[in-house]
Parts: sequence; C-alpha cells; structure tokens
Amino acid sequence: MSLKTELLEAIKDKNRGLSATENDKVKILTAVEKLEDHNPNLDPFNNLSLVDGNWRLLYTTSRSILGLNNLPLLGLGEVYQCIRISTNKIYNLAQIKGLPFLDGLVSVSANFEIVSAKRINVKFERSIIGLQKILGYLSPENFIDKIEAGKYFLPLDFNLELLNNNNQQGWLEITYLDENMRIGRGNEGNVFILERF
Repeated sequence: MSLKTELLEAIKDKNRGLSATENDKVKILTAVEKLEDHNPNLDPFNNLSLVDGNWRLLYTTSRSILGLNNLPLLGLGEVYQCIRISTNKIYNLAQIKGLPFLDGLVSVSANFEIVSAKRINVKFERSIIGLQKILGYLSPENFIDKIEAGKYFLPLDFNLELLNNNNQQGWLEITYLDENMRIGRGNEGNVFILERF
C-alpha cells in the first residue's frame, strides 16, 4: 500500500475530522508525517500551477471549521479552498446544511504573500455569511466570480479589516503537494488535507 493510499484509508469515513477519535487523529497525523517525508514538490510555490485552483477539504484538525457543525439545526457540508495565484487570493467556502431551502454558506477571502518556497502569509479581508439561495450560490467557482466582479452581499458581508480582528492574519505552509492532493499546516497548528476538484 502506498503512503498516500494509507493516508486516504486513515481519513476515510471521518467526515473531514468530525467523527475522528483521539486514536484516529494519532493514526492520521502519523500517516500525514510519513507522506510529508516523501513530498514530490519540496518547493511548492516554485510550482505555482500545482498550487493554483480549486481544492475540496478531506480532513482537518481546525476547530474553527469543524465548529461550524455545532450550529443549532445545522450541519457542516462540503468545504472548499480556492487559490487564485494570478490575484494572490484565497477563498475559503463552507456549505452549511440546514432545513430544506435554508442551506447556508460561510465564506472568507484573504490576500496572501509568498514568503518562501513553502509558506505564504495570509491576511483575511472579507467574510460573507448567508443563505445560499439569497446569495445566489451555485458553485464555488460561480460565487468567486461574483466576488471578483465586485458583487456585494450586504447585510451579512463583513470587511474584516474594519472589524480589527486580531485573528485576521496567519500563515499557511504546504508540506505535501502533487497533482491532486495538498497537505498544509497553519499557524495555529492545524492540519489540512485537500484534493483538487
């Protein structure tokens, strides 16, 4: 069994980390570390075409993402991270499952600066929260096109710079990258495993 297959088996049926036990987390982190040791792209930001694009979250240890599942009467749906190298932007989108016709969306956009061959500094700038139907959400690509075209989604559209939030900055390091899988580690110690879609 390849190291990548071993990791995929370890995260299988873990619902992006929501159903992972402490033993599962140890097994997954061990599989992550083994795969990171065999990273085929040690300098991912020197290979921008592999970084750029749309990614779907398979597993994370991030409490802020997994915590979206704790909202009353709501559940965490698919989570995406879309990287646009040409504009130095990252878009994080979490679909929220609710009652019929009440599915929601939480979106955060950020600017990033490449600071090394593996790491970017991230400055979060905008958050959009609302019902998918009202926001006209069809897909991550369609939603990002609307944001990039200057579409505003008030009243649940927040400029994070104006909120003066101390958590508006961070960094992300890519520790494994191939044609269809990316593993990253963030400044809060979180692990993110994503697949290209």
